[in-house]
Amino acid sequence: MPRAAALSAASAVAALVAALLLLRREGAGPEARSSMTETGALPKLREDFRMQNKSVFILGASGETGKMLLKEILQQSLFSKVTLIGRRKLTFDEEAYKNVTQEVVDFEKLDDYASAFQGHDVGFCCLGTTRAKAGAAGYVRVDRDYVLKSAELAKAGGCKHFNLLSSKGADKSSNFLYLQIKGEVEARIEELKFDRYSIFRPGVLLCDRQESRPGEWLIRKFFGCLPESWASGHSVPVVTVVSAMLNNAVKPSSTKMEILENKAIYTLGKADGDSLKP
Repeated sequence: MPRAAALSAASAVAALVAALLLLRREGAGPEARSSMTETGALPKLREDFRMQNKSVFILGASGETGKMLLKEILQQSLFSKVTLIGRRKLTFDEEAYKNVTQEVVDFEKLDDYASAFQGHDVGFCCLGTTRAKAGAAGYVRVDRDYVLKSAELAKAGGCKHFNLLSSKGADKSSNFLYLQIKGEVEARIEELKFDRYSIFRPGVLLCDRQESRPGEWLIRKFFGCLPESWASGHSVPVVTVVSAMLNNAVKPSSTKMEILENKAIYTLGKADGDSLKP
């Protein structure tokens, strides 16, 4: 078997093993502390939120989730100012993106770019890479070190509500590096004591990536064939994750930290225009 084919096969097997581990770990970690029991008309909540003229930053806007998140934020006109923080400037052709501010930073020297994180009310972190793409050391550097330093600078810059895209099964004591790092990051950001800290733990993200990831493709096909009632506990479309993030952001909450597992994300992301019912 050619080396490239062997690597692709190995990646697929590793990804399937990861998926099985996630299935076995259902329920790991704290339960979501936001039960979504309170209801409120989404259009009214969004309008009230818009009236507050809040600013937002997005980390990882070049990825599938970050890209969709930016699109939905602009379509809903939720924030008076939208800033992307990343290692390179992104190119947009659509008129809707003309007022988006972009801050290009060197993640290896983030302290030199503290000003990029100042003056934002809300922050969304969708930053991440894969071990296959960056190696173990590179994965840890991006998914842990970059994320933690960004959160520290956001807190120092006045961010009140920090939203973290994590993963189902995140656990700092896990023997699986991916879940271990996700769990460690969750815990260490909690120590920063944001006014509000929302953690989203989706299972398998269902989307069509531009980047080729054979293992993920195989898993997406597998979960895409499952009944919705079962798949909703273990997988979720990216667009649903983004909807859940924004529906959650516009809903007032007195909870300091909330963890939304895959089912909660699925339910909240599928909420229609009438209510935020559990």
